Parts: sequence; C-alpha cells; structure tokens
Amino acid sequence: MSSNPAYTPDFRLDMVGEPCPYPAVATLEAMPQLQPGQILEVVSDCPQSINNIPLDAKNHGYEVLQVEQDGPTIRYLIRR
Repeated sequence: MSSNPAYTPDFRLDMVGEPCPYPAVATLEAMPQLQPGQILEVVSDCPQSINNIPLDAKNHGYEVLQVEQDGPTIRYLIRR
C-alpha cells in the first residue's frame, strides 16, 4: 500500500496497448481540457512512458501526483 494520499481522478485515459509516443502525446492533448485542480489518470503499458509522461507533464507546468507500476502497466496521476 502506498503512503501517498488517495487521489480521486476526474478523468481516465486508458492507453494500454498503444505504442509510444502515443500515450505521452494523448496525455498532453488531454490536460488542457481539464479545469485547474482536476486530476487525469493515465494508464499505459509503454515502457518509455515512465520517462516521457512525467517529464512532459512537468515541462508543461502540470503536477505529477503519483506514478505506480504494476507489472507492465504503469498508472499516472497528473493534476492540472
């Protein structure tokens, strides 16, 4: 169990099965549609996304709240 507070995402982006760089691109396309403070959950099984998604989100001014890996699946929580 993680020690992070439980975040409740407002939206979910399921990118499982999508090859890189699509999960990172789709994340950046989705973020501006959220209201400030809303949270996007992104689920991906693209190995490179563990580097791309958090870095891209931070570079665009978004807050990466959580990154969890469960086998090949990686779950990101990003706040606008």
